[in-house]
Amino acid sequence: MKPLDPRLLRYSAAARGYLAVTVGLGLAATGLILVQASLLARLLAGAATGTGVPGMGTALAGSLGVLLAVLLARAAASYGGETAALRAAAAVKSQLRRRLTDHALRLGPSWLARHRSGEVTTLATRGLDGLDAYFSRYLPQLVLACVVPFAVLIRVGLADWLSGLVIGLTLPLIPVFAILVGRHTQVVTQRQWRLLARLGGHFLDVVEGLPTLKLFGRGKRQAEVIGRVTDEYRAATMSSLRIAFLSGFVLELAAALATALVAVEVGLRLLAGHMSYQTALLVLLLTPEAYLPLRAVGAQFHASTEGAAAARDVFEILDTPAPAAATPGPRIRRPVDLRQDTIRLVGVGLTYPGRDRDALHDVNLAIRPGDRIGLTGPSGAGKSSLLALLLRFAEPSSGRIEVGGVDLASIPLDEWRGQIAWVPQQPYLFAASVADNIALGQPSASPGAIRAAARAAGAAGFIEDLPQGYATVVGERGLRLSSGQRQQIALARAFLRDAPLLLLDEPAAHLDAASAARLDAALGVPPTSPAPHSFGRTVIQVSHRAPVQAGSGRMLTLDQGRLTQVASLMPAWSAPVLLAASS
Repeated sequence: MKPLDPRLLRYSAAARGYLAVTVGLGLAATGLILVQASLLARLLAGAATGTGVPGMGTALAGSLGVLLAVLLARAAASYGGETAALRAAAAVKSQLRRRLTDHALRLGPSWLARHRSGEVTTLATRGLDGLDAYFSRYLPQLVLACVVPFAVLIRVGLADWLSGLVIGLTLPLIPVFAILVGRHTQVVTQRQWRLLARLGGHFLDVVEGLPTLKLFGRGKRQAEVIGRVTDEYRAATMSSLRIAFLSGFVLELAAALATALVAVEVGLRLLAGHMSYQTALLVLLLTPEAYLPLRAVGAQFHASTEGAAAARDVFEILDTPAPAAATPGPRIRRPVDLRQDTIRLVGVGLTYPGRDRDALHDVNLAIRPGDRIGLTGPSGAGKSSLLALLLRFAEPSSGRIEVGGVDLASIPLDEWRGQIAWVPQQPYLFAASVADNIALGQPSASPGAIRAAARAAGAAGFIEDLPQGYATVVGERGLRLSSGQRQQIALARAFLRDAPLLLLDEPAAHLDAASAARLDAALGVPPTSPAPHSFGRTVIQVSHRAPVQAGSGRMLTLDQGRLTQVASLMPAWSAPVLLAASS
C-alpha cells in the first residue's frame, strides 16, 4: 500500500479543507514541540545550577506559565488536528458512498449479476468505515512523521552537531524496518478484508434466501459454510494482529537503541565537560521526539490498512466504465419522444466481459411507436440481453441503436429511461405500503390513479383483502406477499407510470390463468379488447413460449443470440414495420 494514496484525495474534494487544517495544525504542533523542549531544558538547567530561581521567584513562575501554555496549545493542536481529520473522513466516506451507489446503478443489473450484492454492501458500509483510522490517525501521524524528525534534526544539529549526526544516521532505520514489516502486513490485511467481504456477502445472501434454504433442508449446510469462513476470518485477523504487535516491537526496539546511543554519547561528553548541561538536556528531550512520529505512523499504518484496502476496491468499481453512460455523439436538436420516434437496431451484437459466446449477434430490428412485440426463446437465448440494451444496462459490442435517427449512446441517460417502464422477472418491493410501491415511478399519482393501475394489473382484489388495504406495509422485498402478488404490484407500478415504452420480462411467469388473462386484456390482447393502460404505448413482452392468443402483434424468436423466426401477426391498428433478421 502506498503511504498516501492520491486517489483518495482526488475522490475527496469535499475533505481537502479539513486536510489542510490537519496539516496546518501538524506544523504548529511541530513548532510547539521545539519550544517545549527548549523551555523545559532551560528550566531544568536553571534549577540544577541554582541560577534564575531566587526563592522560587517570578522568573521560574513566568517560565512555568509559558511552558504550561505551550503544553495546552500542543494538546489543542492535537485535538483540533484529529477533529478535522475525522470530519475529513466523514466527508470522504459520504462522497465515496454516493459515488459508489451512483456508479453501481449506472453499471446496471448486468454488472451486479457478476458481483455479489452482499460484498458490495459490505464494501460501502463496514469497508469504508475503516477510513476513519486512515484519516484521523494515520494521515496526521504521516504529516508529523514528515516534518517533526527533520525539524528536530535541524534544532539538535544547531545545538550539537555530533548528536545531530547520530540522529541523522539512525533515523532511516525506523522507516526501513517499517517498510519490511509493512510488505507482509499488506498481504495479510488484504486477505483479511477479502474474507470479511466474502463473509458479509455470503451472510446477506443466506439471510435473504433463508426461507428457501429451510424449505429444502439446506440451512445447516450454509451455517457450516458461514462457520468455516468465520474461522478463516478469525485466523486472518489474529495473524494481522500478531504482525502488528511484532512491527510495534521492532520499531520500539530500533527507536530505543537509537535513543540509547545518543544518550550514551551525550552522557560521556557531559561528564568530560565537553557539553553544557542545558544543551545535553535539550538533546535528550528532543531525541525521542524525532523517533516518536515514525514509530506512531508505523503503528497507525496497520490500523488504516483495512480502510485503504476497501478504498482500493471502491476505486476499481469507480474505474469500471459504465455501459449506460452517455458518450459524445451528434447533437440532439429536439428531445427524443418514443411516442413518435422509431427505435432501430442495426447489426447489433453484445458480448459480456469474460464470455466467449455472443449474447446477441447481428440483430436487425425496427420498433415503431405503438408496436406490440412478443419475444420468445429458450433460456439463455438473449431475450433479457435485448432488454438490457434497450434499458442501457449494456452497450452494443457491435452495430448501433438509433432512436429517431439519433445514436442512442448520445441521449442523456435520465431522459431515455424516463420514457421506459420496466417489469423485471424478480421485481423489487420496498418495506413500504402497497400504494407507495405502486406509485414508486409516479410519486404524485392520486389514490384513484393508483387503484385504477392496480385493477388493470389484476391486483385490486387481493390488495383490498389485505388488513389495511392499500396502506398495508408489504415488508422488505415484499416477502409478505406471494410471487404472483409481487409481480402484479410491479405491473401496476409500470401501468401507472406514463411511459411510452413498456418492457415486460416474463410478466405472467407467476400468475394463474385468470390473472394472466386479465394481464392480456390490459395489454390489448386480443387487439380488440380495451387497453387503457397500454393504449399508445410500445409494448415488448418477453416469454419462454409463444402466447396462444392470435393477433397479438409481432412474434420474434431468439435462439443463441440470433433472430431466427419472425411471425407477423400485425393487427389492423399497427403501422407497417420494417424488420430484417439475420440468419
